Amino acid sequence: MTDISYKVDSDGVAIITWDLENRSMNVLNAQSVNEYRDIVEKLVKDDQVKGIIIASAKEAFIAGADLTSNDTFNFDKIGEDKVAAAQTIYDGVMNLNNLFRAMETSGKPFVAAINGHALGGGLEICLACHYRVAIDNDRIQIGQPEAKIGLIPGAGGTQRVPRLAGVTQDVMGFLLAGNPVTPKKAMSMGLVNEIVEKDMLIEASKKYILDNGKSVQPWDEKGFRLPSGAPYTPKGMMIWAAASSSLRKMSYGNYPAQKAILSALYEGVQVPIDAGLRIEARQMTKVIMDPVSRNMVRSLFVNMQALNKGARRPKDFEKYNVKKVGILGAGLMGAGIAYVTAKAGIEVILIDQNQEGADKGKDYSVKLLDKALSRKKTTEEKKEKLLDLITPTTDYAKLNGADLIIEAVFENRDIKADVTAKAESQISETAVFGSNTSTLPITGLAKNSSRPANFIGVHYFSPVEKMPLVEIIMGKETSQETLAKTMDYVQKIKKTAIVVNDSRGFFTSRVFGTYTGEGMEMLAEGINPALIENAGKMTGMPMAPLALMDAVALDLAYKVGVQTKKDYEAEGKEFPISEPQKVLEEFVEKQGRLGKKNNKGFYEYPENGKKFLWPELFKLYDQIEDQPDVEILKQRLLYIQALETAKCYEENVLTDVRDADIGAILGWGMAPWTGGPLSFIDMVGIKEFVAEADKLAQKYGDRFTPCKMLRDMAEKNESFHSNSNKAA
Repeated sequence: MTDISYKVDSDGVAIITWDLENRSMNVLNAQSVNEYRDIVEKLVKDDQVKGIIIASAKEAFIAGADLTSNDTFNFDKIGEDKVAAAQTIYDGVMNLNNLFRAMETSGKPFVAAINGHALGGGLEICLACHYRVAIDNDRIQIGQPEAKIGLIPGAGGTQRVPRLAGVTQDVMGFLLAGNPVTPKKAMSMGLVNEIVEKDMLIEASKKYILDNGKSVQPWDEKGFRLPSGAPYTPKGMMIWAAASSSLRKMSYGNYPAQKAILSALYEGVQVPIDAGLRIEARQMTKVIMDPVSRNMVRSLFVNMQALNKGARRPKDFEKYNVKKVGILGAGLMGAGIAYVTAKAGIEVILIDQNQEGADKGKDYSVKLLDKALSRKKTTEEKKEKLLDLITPTTDYAKLNGADLIIEAVFENRDIKADVTAKAESQISETAVFGSNTSTLPITGLAKNSSRPANFIGVHYFSPVEKMPLVEIIMGKETSQETLAKTMDYVQKIKKTAIVVNDSRGFFTSRVFGTYTGEGMEMLAEGINPALIENAGKMTGMPMAPLALMDAVALDLAYKVGVQTKKDYEAEGKEFPISEPQKVLEEFVEKQGRLGKKNNKGFYEYPENGKKFLWPELFKLYDQIEDQPDVEILKQRLLYIQALETAKCYEENVLTDVRDADIGAILGWGMAPWTGGPLSFIDMVGIKEFVAEADKLAQKYGDRFTPCKMLRDMAEKNESFHSNSNKAA
C-alpha cells in the first residue's frame, strides 16, 4: 500500500489523497514528500488533467513535519560539521520550497480540501494551493505552531501568510505565538477561501477547477501589493514598531525562533516571493543550528510525544479502562480532579466530610462549564451530561466498584490515614489507590494501606483543569501493574505523566522550591526586590520568584518547612534552618503576611489595581550598595534548578531525562527555551556548567556545589542526552 495515492475522474480533475500507513496523522517526511513530488510532477505533465485537489483520508489534513525522524533536520550531525549541517538543512528546506513553487507556477489550479487540522507544513501545502476549501467545524485547527517548539514556519509560512492576510496583529499572533485559528477565523484573515459542509468538500473543490479558477497566485501577478501595506509605509511602520516591542517584552531575547520569524517577515515581504523564500530558508537554517531550538524541539515535541504515547508505561500489562473514580476531598484540588475526570467520560464519586463541602466541590465544575457556555465552548446538553457523572456525597459505600481512588485531603498524615482506611473498606483488591500529595513520601503514606502494592502517588498541579502535568510517584512497594493502570488513567484524562521514585518533595516540589528559595536568598542578601523579580522574568520563567511564592502561599511553604524539621528530628537528624525558611517565618509569624490569599505577601494586592512590591521590603532587608549584575542573578536562578534536578537524577528519584525536562517545563514553568534543566546543562556544556557552579558555590554557598555524578560526567565529557535514558 502506498502512502499517497491519486485518481483522475472523467472531468479531468485529479485528487491526491494523503493516507500515511501506520500513522494516526499525515506528516511530511523524506518518504512522503518524495512520493508526493513524483505524483505532482506526473499530473502536471498530463494534458488530460485540468486541476488537482489535495485531500486526506484521515480525520486531520496534514499535521506538519515529522520531527520524530532524525532525517528531517539531521540534529545528530550538527555537532560533527556545522558548515555541512547548515548546508544540508538549507538544501532540504529549499527542496520543499521548490516543490511548492512548482505547484504554484504549474499553470494548473491546485485546491486544498481541508477536512481537519492543517498545521505547520500541512498548512504550508494549503497556502501553496491556489484555492483553499475547509469544512465548517470550529474544532479544526489551522495554524503555524512552529514557534511554540522553537522553530519557524520554514516552507513558506512567513512569506505566504502575510501576502494573503497582510501584516496585522492577528498575523503576528498567528506566527509569533503559534496560536491556531478556526476555519472561520482563517477565512476572515484570507487564509481560507471557502467554508462548506463536510459532504460538500470535494464537490466545492472540484467546482473551483471546472469553473476555470485561477492557477496563478496573487504574488505572481503584476502589480501585487501587500494587503496591509509595505513595512516602510506609514501604516506598515506602526505594525512593525509594535511587534518588535511586544516580542522583546514577551521573550526577553530568549527565543531565537520568534526573532527569526520577525526578521523573515520584515525582510521577505519587501522582495519578490522567491527571494523571500530564500530569506526564510536562511532564517530556518540559523534557528535549527541554534541549541535553544534543538532543545525545545527535543523536549516539547519529540519527548513530549513519546511520553504521551506511553513511553514510560510498563509494557507487560493490558490496557486498564478506568470507568469509575472515587475522589476523597472536595476542596480546590479534589474539585478540579473531579472535573477533568468527568470530562473524560468517567463516573466520579466526590466525597467530603459533609454534604455542603461535597456539593461545593461539584459546583466548581458548574462554574467552569457555565464559563465555557458563555464562550460557546460547550453546549447545555454536554454540560448536563458531564455534571451527571459527578456524585457529591459523604457516603463511602458509594465507592463500591471504583477502579481508582484519588485521595486529595489536607497534607496531614492522620487525616490521610483515616480516609485511606474508610475507602479501602469499600473497594476491590484490584483497585488502585492514589494519593495527591505534593510533599509527603508515598512509602510512608502506604503504611496506612492494606495493599501497599496498589498504592501510588498521583500529584496534580493547580489549577487542575489548566495544568497539563501529573507527577506519578512510585512507593517502595508500588507494583509495575499499578503504575501501568495509573498511567492509563492519566492518558485518558489527556494529561502528560512523568514517573518518579519516592522522596521528600519528590521531584517537582523539591526543585520548584529552589527557584522561589533562591529569590528569598537574594532578598535576605540585600538585593533589590525589583531586581530579583526582573531577573526571574528575564530568565524566561512564567512568574518572578517572590510573586510566585505569594501565589503558592507563604504560610503553606512555611508549614512544609516546619513539618520537615519535625520529621528530621524524629529520625534523629539535624535540620539546619535555611535563609528562605527564616524569611518565611518573618512574614508568616511576625508580619502576618501569607501571600496573595490574604492580599499581603512580598507584594501588596489592592482591590482595584495592579499588585506592587510591599514598600517595607526595602526597609526590612537592608539594600546592599553594590547591587549585582542581572546576568548573575539569572544564572543563579537557572543553575540552582538544574543542580537540584541533577541531584534527583543521581539519587534515582528521576530515572529518565525526559521526565526531568518535561516535568520541569510543565510542572512549574522552568524556562521552556532551556528545554528543561538537564537539557540546559547539556546546552551550557558539562565542563563549563560544573566550573561555573563551583564559582557560584564559592561565592554564595554550598547549595551550588555540583553533585558527584556531575563531576564524573564532566571528567568524561558526557552529556545527559548522549547517554541512554536510565529507564528507556
